Amino acid sequence: MFSKTTFQIKVSVIPEYDIKNSFPSDNRFVFKYHITIENLSQESIVVLRRKWLIYDVGFGFTEVSGNGIIGLTPEIEPGQQFTYFSNVMLRSGVGSMSGKYFVKTSGDDVGFEIDIPRFNLLAPVLSN
Repeated sequence: MFSKTTFQIKVSVIPEYDIKNSFPSDNRFVFKYHITIENLSQESIVVLRRKWLIYDVGFGFTEVSGNGIIGLTPEIEPGQQFTYFSNVMLRSGVGSMSGKYFVKTSGDDVGFEIDIPRFNLLAPVLSN
């Protein structure tokens, strides 16, 4: 597990190789990543946007950004958490991801960024 806390918001990531949807002979390596956002602060937060930096060895960096996460803008109460999973496809089978969430407290129009920790992606078929 990879975790990082920013402004009392803890983001934890567990990456997992998706063997069922990967086709190494076609340079298609799929990874799932499970994310938990924990609100350790005393105020409710709303996750408005995300920005990912995806690194694929031999193919470079790709930036992906957009509103919400998995089509939602979750509100997370103090002491609560929001969990979801998504996936990414790499052509090399080796890389990493990191990113940021843009959040705001529910009673404020000023937002701030929360770090998503960098996590490694390595297809097990390549480690033999």
